Amino acid sequence: MSTRLGVAVVGAGVIGRAHARVAVAHPGLRLVSLVDRDADAARELARYVQVELEGDAPAIGDSLESVLADPTIDLVVVTTPSGSHVEIAEAAVNAGKHVVIEKPIDVQLDRARRMVALAERAAASGLVVTVISQNRFAPAVVAVKRAIESGRFGRVTSATATVAWWRSQEYYDSGDWRGTWAFDGGGALMNQGVHTVDLLLHFLGRPVEVFGYASALVHERIEVEDVAASVIRFESGAMATLLATTDAFPENSTRLQVHGSTGSAFLQNELLEFFHADDAHLAGEPRGFGGLGNQAAREVTEHDLPGAPPVTELFRGHLRQYEDIIEAIATGREPGVTAGQATDALALVRAVYLSQTLGRPVAFADVLAGRHDDVEPVIGSEPDQVGTIQAA
Repeated sequence: MSTRLGVAVVGAGVIGRAHARVAVAHPGLRLVSLVDRDADAARELARYVQVELEGDAPAIGDSLESVLADPTIDLVVVTTPSGSHVEIAEAAVNAGKHVVIEKPIDVQLDRARRMVALAERAAASGLVVTVISQNRFAPAVVAVKRAIESGRFGRVTSATATVAWWRSQEYYDSGDWRGTWAFDGGGALMNQGVHTVDLLLHFLGRPVEVFGYASALVHERIEVEDVAASVIRFESGAMATLLATTDAFPENSTRLQVHGSTGSAFLQNELLEFFHADDAHLAGEPRGFGGLGNQAAREVTEHDLPGAPPVTELFRGHLRQYEDIIEAIATGREPGVTAGQATDALALVRAVYLSQTLGRPVAFADVLAGRHDDVEPVIGSEPDQVGTIQAA
């Protein structure tokens, strides 16, 4: 691009810092403004940008309205608590700005659907609306997606996804919005697991039916779950299991395994741990996991294999996605992550909570269409409250 896009970051927390860092580092972006209801947080982020990143000092907006009225701002990045995402994004689109929403798109499906419709109208005016799902752009994920789409894995039959993280009680106590339905929209699955949910959809397509459990087993003073488990059936016939928890002390990993009739791949923390496709099998080569027949090194660089420095650091993943965002703005094409795709991920999380609450499988199409919008999730805290299977 011949000129840099002016960027405003709305929300000066940890995620806002990652986006600000990208805006300073990328030659196609220019960080113009920061705004946060906590003015001290905005000033601290501005100091970080100027002193530690050696960037130009961004302005501190005194309100969202003043930021949106600034003609030098082309792109608004929404990094506030999840329950406020769509409201801010709508205002930005209505002001004629491109919009990047940090995951998830929101915590309420009705607001997410509203955002999908708005994004479609915005596209007709040349505006890009996208949601952060930076893991889609990791080289290992790209390699697996390419193998699936090209048919190298044959019929994809199943997947297992595990997000085994740890969050202390202090984490949940650090903000009055954490662990609430209104602003967090859920717990381990919504906040820590939503990126992995997105990758399941990225690899396996549209779900048909979801059955799940969700509970708060360890943490106190939270409305949401710290562990959730589910089984998902997809339109293709493929099935997947999904586990997300913040109870895995001291901290474990994120793993995603995809299996097909002629190939499989294992991802761990965005690294390609194992890859084997029948079309690349060498004569006499053994098959199986544990280094036997592992073709991973042929599919990605050594930086994307186990033993390499971890790639989970926020800046690197976000920078990859911003490459896609900038190109989408420059060319007018659809971004790599759409509001509709982000809404599908939200609907899948919601389906797990609904299944827990209703004690039965739920149809994904019903959840996506809003047929259960009036059901308030109920998360168990004792063994006899963790869902009860009801007769169909």
